[in-house]
Amino acid sequence: MAEEKKKSEGTGIPARAEEEAESGVAHAKKASDEFKSAAGAVADEYRGKAEDAWNDARYRVRSFQEDSEQYVRDNPTKAVFTALGIGFVLGLIFRR
Repeated sequence: MAEEKKKSEGTGIPARAEEEAESGVAHAKKASDEFKSAAGAVADEYRGKAEDAWNDARYRVRSFQEDSEQYVRDNPTKAVFTALGIGFVLGLIFRR
């Protein structure tokens, strides 16, 4: 009891309030650790999903590129005239 009075006399804070504050701090720290853990798990999940999406997109682009190259090899005349037509239209659009 004398120690409690000493504690409270020096700071002007009752011992009970000090204990509750310490308890609150411990509870907040535990809650923040749990939140950090949960956030890390969610971040890892979304990181995995993003990597899967990135790999899928790379595969699709590579496949599209290979298909385009094969089409140009099979139909060079069509490819040249298509490129000329697209270039002409883009030239008209950007001229304005």
